[in-house]
Amino acid sequence: MAPYDFLPPENFLGLDAAHTAYQASRVVVVPIPFESTVSYMGGTKNGPRAILQASMQVELYDRDFGRQPALEYGVHTLPYLALAHGNIESALESIAAVTAEHARAGKLVVGLGGEHTVSVGFGRGLAAVYGAPVLTVQIDAHADLRDEFEGSPYSHACVARRLLDLGPVVQLGIRSLSQEEAELIDATPSDTLRVFFADEIHAGRAHLAELAERVRDRTVFLTIDVDGFDPAYVPATGTPEPDGLSWLQVLDIVRTVARNARVVGFDVVELAPQPGMHAADFLVAKLTYKTMSEIIAAGRL
Repeated sequence: MAPYDFLPPENFLGLDAAHTAYQASRVVVVPIPFESTVSYMGGTKNGPRAILQASMQVELYDRDFGRQPALEYGVHTLPYLALAHGNIESALESIAAVTAEHARAGKLVVGLGGEHTVSVGFGRGLAAVYGAPVLTVQIDAHADLRDEFEGSPYSHACVARRLLDLGPVVQLGIRSLSQEEAELIDATPSDTLRVFFADEIHAGRAHLAELAERVRDRTVFLTIDVDGFDPAYVPATGTPEPDGLSWLQVLDIVRTVARNARVVGFDVVELAPQPGMHAADFLVAKLTYKTMSEIIAAGRL
């Protein structure tokens, strides 16, 4: 046979076959290139590919752990999920089905979006396996609590409102919301909806103790909208907002949730890769690796 050259497979972190076999892997990555309801700048459908490609440049050695965690737990990457882009409900059903399939197999399921709407299907899939209520922890710039936006109840601006159907929601980093959303927050008991606005997080670390208590021993779905970061860290997103969170603030939140809750799945959404801004792609890939490592290390799955 001729000595053909092949590009490396698009496995998360570029892991070899021994560390990506499905049965031996504790983590399953689901790339979800879905974009249907974006209301400002587009490009989120290209997020999963950018994250996978950037992940191949992430060092496997993690100084926080003193070792290469991915080689211990294994990561199996699925092919890109093919969705009916003209039918949001059908797309959400497909996302829920694939999430449930691999959660039922005992895997930590990791979604790579795509616009934030994918999180509705992801959350439904986890709830189908682990039972409601599932507590959602959301890192985001936007409240996403509208009942509908631009005629759709499944807009990316309605994600948290739909996730409230599955259980309580805790939001962190919020700094943009409508009057409708502000009124809903004021009218909703904090054990159902607790919002930590960005200024509260910038004020110190008091939010971490309360967050730990709210998630302690709960079954959690963690959803990370990358516009929760300040645009200085992640400018490549469709709806950036100033005064966002730093890398260390986001890691503090991730660690607090991972070490106190039973995180059964998480997704990372709303990266809209832009030419010349590959630092954002790399940050999101590294955050994804850090998050899965913290969850696995906590031993609660």
